[in-house]
Amino acid sequence: MPDDRSDNNQALISGGHLVAKALKAEGVEVIYTLCGGHIIDIYDGCVDEGIEVVDVRHEQVAAHAADGYARITGKPGCAVVTAGPGTTDAVTGVANAFRAESPMLLIGGQGAHSQHKMGSLQDLPHVDMMTPITKFAATVPDTARAADMVSMAFRECYHGAPGPSFLEIPRDVLDAKVPVEKARVPEAGQYRASTRSAGDPEAVEKLADLLVHAEKPAILLGSQVWTTRATDAAIELVRTLNVPAYMNGAGRGTLPPGDPHHFQLSRRYAFSNADVIVIVGTPFDFRMGYGKRLSPNATVVQIDLDYRTVGKNRDIDLGIVGDPGRILKSVSESVTGRLNGGSVKRKAWLDELRAAEQIALDKRLPQLRSDASPIHPYRLVSEINDFLTEDSIYIGDGGDIVTFSGQVVQPKSPGHWMDPGPLGTLGVGIPFVLAAKQARPDKEVVALFGDGAFSLTGWDFETLVRYNLPFVGIVGNNSSMNQIRYGQAQKYGLERERIGNTLGDVHYDKFAQMLGGYGEEVRDPADIAPALQRARESGLPSLINVWVDPDAYAPGTMNQTMYK
Repeated sequence: MPDDRSDNNQALISGGHLVAKALKAEGVEVIYTLCGGHIIDIYDGCVDEGIEVVDVRHEQVAAHAADGYARITGKPGCAVVTAGPGTTDAVTGVANAFRAESPMLLIGGQGAHSQHKMGSLQDLPHVDMMTPITKFAATVPDTARAADMVSMAFRECYHGAPGPSFLEIPRDVLDAKVPVEKARVPEAGQYRASTRSAGDPEAVEKLADLLVHAEKPAILLGSQVWTTRATDAAIELVRTLNVPAYMNGAGRGTLPPGDPHHFQLSRRYAFSNADVIVIVGTPFDFRMGYGKRLSPNATVVQIDLDYRTVGKNRDIDLGIVGDPGRILKSVSESVTGRLNGGSVKRKAWLDELRAAEQIALDKRLPQLRSDASPIHPYRLVSEINDFLTEDSIYIGDGGDIVTFSGQVVQPKSPGHWMDPGPLGTLGVGIPFVLAAKQARPDKEVVALFGDGAFSLTGWDFETLVRYNLPFVGIVGNNSSMNQIRYGQAQKYGLERERIGNTLGDVHYDKFAQMLGGYGEEVRDPADIAPALQRARESGLPSLINVWVDPDAYAPGTMNQTMYK
């Protein structure tokens, strides 16, 4: 930056440049933004600090991309938006990160302090709005505090389970310059403590004892396994103790398909018959039936980063708060030399679960191989699963179509599955593609969209074209918001199933072509695999528009409690 000097020859620095220095200290390499007059000094600072400024077409996309970047890299993401509608547009992305426990910082502009309560342009009470959906929300009160407040916000992102923080910065605070020596600029790596707690040693020892003596144990590896990069520890535990493992959320891919301890289709059976169930990094929320899907006779253990999650909605026998990787590793170490052949005896239990898996697969096999037209969604997601490589990051963005994929698509590596998380936000797909491809250009990105979900943020397909970020996109197109349509049909009858949920027959392949990407239409299931391969070879952002059967519903849709 230019060497600005005051009259007494002191070097000066602006609020925007202080923000950029703090972002750099945290390891932020890119900010996602939509420009606004309140925030441009941050851009100027980012240029000097070597931080890339990626401009998108909607602030929701910026916030989702920051969330996605955090998930892929393990470092916090950052989005910068202007005041008023810029910040309110980003609320959905912040809320999604909050429920998904994703560390990100949203910086919003604000009118000048000198115009406080005068009705300045885009003035809103941003902090009041953001407080319920963040771990920390505040106003930067003074230019000299700008970098300090950014580091404070990042610290709070990692308090307990990770999550988002929000800062608003008034325009005069951001643009003003102060002497460098009056500004607190935290040094990289010197303002945050380690949060990797190993848990209560007595509780860890008790868990080890439970698993050593269990006859039919099962473990669920949730999103925090990936958040804390606990993959190796989880694999070591399930192999050492010969425990069948189920995975959900970002925990998918912890074990590769085909691994003898990787199970997917028999989870309900396992949780109904196991004698010890270990839940790692997953709350007892709607995805777990609020804990009611676990056998009342099982000994239930819950491991989580957040003490508020442990024992919520369901009583447990043992709760351990701390870093899942450290805890699982400690358990594995604790059982050394005391298995006494117990793990070998569990072969019959694993064989029993494998048989249950095969029964479920055989029941579904005709639909997975269906040659029907319109295309059955199971056939589409089966083709996508076969298409994925070990380097394919899979992103699901939709309702019913992504519910189908959750039962079939199996990522082949850790950290290669992305979905909204428990908020169930539609529209994360394109922003997640943007973040994933930028963070890991060496990886292939494959995204499945519902046609309704794609429509929410689809214009940023152009951003992917502009930044030359190729990916393979598939739209499962049934011209409906089918997850809602099913519920309406069940509650109000077929004569009212089409109220407020029917979309036009949009040719998303032509949309992709119009914006400079690759597009192709598929109506015959035999054409799915060749179309996917052509999209891969195109080297462009792509959309394969697959017309799927609008009258086929995923079992997960039909079993939703809200429709009962």
